[in-house]
Amino acid sequence: MNIEEKLVTNLSDVVREKYQIEPEEGFVMIEVPKDSSKGNYATNVAMRLTKILHRNPREIGEEVRAAIMEKMPEIEACEVAGPGFINFMIKKSVLADIINTVIEKGDDYGKNDSGKGVNILVEYVSANPTGPLHLGHARGAVWGDALTRLLNASGYNCLREYYINDAGHQIDMLGYSLMGRYRELYGEEPNLPEDGYHGPDVIEIAKEIQKEYGDKWMHVDEKEAYTFFRNDGKRRELERIRKDLNYYRCSFDSWISEQELRDSGLIEESLQKMQEMGLLYEKEDALWMKTTEYGDDKDRVLRKSDGSYTYFTPDIANHLNKVQRGYNKLVNLWGADHHGYIARMKAALKALGLPDGTLEVDIIQMVRLVENGVEVKMSKRTGNAVTIRELCDDIGVDSARYFFLAKALDTHLDFDLGVARKRTNENPVFYAQYAHARSCKVLRNAEEVKPLKEYDLLTADAEVDLLKQIAAFTDTVADAAFNRSPNKICNYVQKLAQYIHAFYASCRILSAESEELKVQRVALLKAAQITMKNALYLLGVEAPEEM
Repeated sequence: MNIEEKLVTNLSDVVREKYQIEPEEGFVMIEVPKDSSKGNYATNVAMRLTKILHRNPREIGEEVRAAIMEKMPEIEACEVAGPGFINFMIKKSVLADIINTVIEKGDDYGKNDSGKGVNILVEYVSANPTGPLHLGHARGAVWGDALTRLLNASGYNCLREYYINDAGHQIDMLGYSLMGRYRELYGEEPNLPEDGYHGPDVIEIAKEIQKEYGDKWMHVDEKEAYTFFRNDGKRRELERIRKDLNYYRCSFDSWISEQELRDSGLIEESLQKMQEMGLLYEKEDALWMKTTEYGDDKDRVLRKSDGSYTYFTPDIANHLNKVQRGYNKLVNLWGADHHGYIARMKAALKALGLPDGTLEVDIIQMVRLVENGVEVKMSKRTGNAVTIRELCDDIGVDSARYFFLAKALDTHLDFDLGVARKRTNENPVFYAQYAHARSCKVLRNAEEVKPLKEYDLLTADAEVDLLKQIAAFTDTVADAAFNRSPNKICNYVQKLAQYIHAFYASCRILSAESEELKVQRVALLKAAQITMKNALYLLGVEAPEEM
């Protein structure tokens, strides 16, 4: 248990024992004051108790201060400040205990069990297999990947899933577009549908098929040819998507096909269940669901008058299937254009008896690619929208991932290509990676680091700041996982890098004033290097040992 956890635990005990109040999770909060002269840590628990006890917060603060000093010998000094904040100055040797914890845990430092017992399924990307992935997909892909890394590190039983939209009109249009391009290679007019796919990827696939099959599909029944192009085009586009995601370091545990969902009979089973629950009715030869009774703004059609399903119907079956597979928490990452779809899906699940909160949706806001102050909309190579692969080839996978993760998902993002290409401290990912590489360089020239019984010499401001930042890592991981906010890890990484660079600049490490101080500083740097490596891993960013 690190010092922050000890403070929370012991303050909670004080609240429980002194005031007979059972503090809810999160009632006792610890923060690091901006001005370190005021203390290493602070809490506003006295002000929170004021609302319950209806007493002066400074008086409560003094009572809490006296009680916590008796409980925790690790506290050197404690004072009540301002309207009732309680500031703690921790003994320097206690702050440094985190070094041994980090060195002993190694790659596991930062992992925690805050999500133990929660089965959570996160669905993200889920783009139609009708073309390459673009910038909107790129932001959702890396956010979903980093989020699931955080959830796994925090003890959640997390499944990463891609829902393949491989049925319906858009796949039909892919088949006709590809067949048209193939025939064009043999001198025929392409005859592409107006709402078909006209991108260079379809032309490339047509050429691949020509190379593999020759003119075979020019001499078969048109229906047979179309079925082939529809299925083969879908397969090849999906394979391209998989390759691009792997290149981008985004992997999935599960790929669920809408077509397979339809073929399995799960949609009919879902409709049967809804029928038995009295949730459906027929009107104008269509089948409707009573979603207005569960929070939607209007009832929704599930089966149209021509007998075909709306896209809402397989989506309901898909979400029911997730729950039936044992996941009691569902998280979807959807584009901003799906905002209006959230209420109807939640209404459908509520109607089917699932608890409120079963499904949560995080909206991915728009990305604007900028270079030299000018928006970049089109690929220089193809004239179409910039793809994930093209972006990664341009600025590198590390910069691509980090820049998308650095800002909250629900805010618009201006992605500055010029800064992302730089190999200077102006580029935040370079700044963080350089802190790791610089640490590795010093450690290569030091003796093997072994845990010490006591670290009593690490008292300089730069050392204390670094120790506190390292100690905050596990709580930061748990918090970022709970709030589904990988950007909090980016914030943490930048501060950790800042403290590593400051420690390196102000404290002699290998040439310290004494051998004892040298050994302790090397151990501190080792703990910082491990923490930085683990933090960058959660972002899917490499931690180079040389730069």
